[in-house]
Amino acid sequence: MAIGEFGGAATLPDESGALLSTPMYWFYEMGHAALNPARAFADATRLFFRNPANPLSHTAYGKSVAATMELFERSTRRYRKPEWGIDSTTVGGEKVSVNIKSIWERPFCRLLHFERALDRAPRRPQPKLLIVAPMSGHYPTLLRGTVETFLPNHDVYITEWVDARMVPLAEGRFDLDDYIDYIISILHLLGGDVHVIAVCQPSVPVLAAVALMEANGDPNVPHSMILMGGPIDTRINPNDVNNLAERRGLHWFRNHVITKVPFPHPGVMRDVYPGFLQLHGFMSMNLDRHIEAHHNLFLHLVKGDGDSAQKHREFYDEYLAVMDLAAEFYLQTVDTVFIRHALPKGEMTHRGRRVNPTAIRRVALMTVEGENDDISSVGQTEAAHALCVNIPQEHKVHYVQPAVGHYGVFNGSRFRAEIAPRIADFVLSRNGARTVRTAVLKVVGQR
Repeated sequence: MAIGEFGGAATLPDESGALLSTPMYWFYEMGHAALNPARAFADATRLFFRNPANPLSHTAYGKSVAATMELFERSTRRYRKPEWGIDSTTVGGEKVSVNIKSIWERPFCRLLHFERALDRAPRRPQPKLLIVAPMSGHYPTLLRGTVETFLPNHDVYITEWVDARMVPLAEGRFDLDDYIDYIISILHLLGGDVHVIAVCQPSVPVLAAVALMEANGDPNVPHSMILMGGPIDTRINPNDVNNLAERRGLHWFRNHVITKVPFPHPGVMRDVYPGFLQLHGFMSMNLDRHIEAHHNLFLHLVKGDGDSAQKHREFYDEYLAVMDLAAEFYLQTVDTVFIRHALPKGEMTHRGRRVNPTAIRRVALMTVEGENDDISSVGQTEAAHALCVNIPQEHKVHYVQPAVGHYGVFNGSRFRAEIAPRIADFVLSRNGARTVRTAVLKVVGQR
């Protein structure tokens, strides 16, 4: 969760200049409800002018009206959580079915296992991969391409974070300390024979969780951790959105972007950083590009270019689907990671106990960055190596992918062709390495 993904949030000032945060969400819900008749009319009009039986549907006028109505409906709707849509993969040249199962659940998270129906054991090892998805506004399905890339040669698990507006207030609060506890609990469930991949925001809590486990001598630490485009130290090559946090301060964020979930959502009256504000931040960072994309959609619809229009729909159905974040988690993360830089300064704590990355000795470390990343700048993730001084140098790898931005670090053609193979090689070379090393130490001790 980079601070840039919450920047540019709309505000609602009162007479003193502060934000009327409590009714903000309620006004949004009222506006969305008020547009329901208009959306229904637009959708009906679109269907009327796209019906082949309507002579106007074959004219430029009819196509323009249908395209306009679709753009209006898509621009004002609320996008639901996307489906994973992964029902098969290819293992060893054979197509096998995939069954997605929830094997662990807490109020704010589920652990999903992409269980492959293998008829026989594959020839090559199939290491366990735990992908910790970012809790930064988008649903974990944003990592669908990441999962699909690793499935043929790995046993994949992923965290599926729950929309905070769907969690009843009675379930209690959720903050960064709880997030770290969740990761430790999942690693205990998987028994240590696993490699953990943290995509963006989870890089800090994953590193913290592993450090705490190492300090306890926990046998369930993973074989390796791969940190991808994460804000380990945002003092390095700070960008505009990193500077925003320090300039505004925690008080500004608490007063300007935190609001309460309205009725009738299950989480009514829970303090959250709402998805619609996050979406405003997402869009405002590259507004010109999004306007051009929707203009192109209009042209594709008028020209009858169904394939291009469908690609646009698929991308924005995912991109515009956002979830609320628990206010405690959001504010603690902003303060710890982006304002105080607590982890690289050695000041980060978990339930009063200092997080010490130097305790990490048994877990291999790989960091991945994108050359053009405008959310986690080059060097911010690599900083983990300087913190984990007791990991042997031969168990450390850093890679910068040329010509990709933030999302290119974990998705897209360059990820599939250049980043994922490097991660797979790193994982395979460290798979079971800790077990072997421990066994050797025991034998030496017996002699």
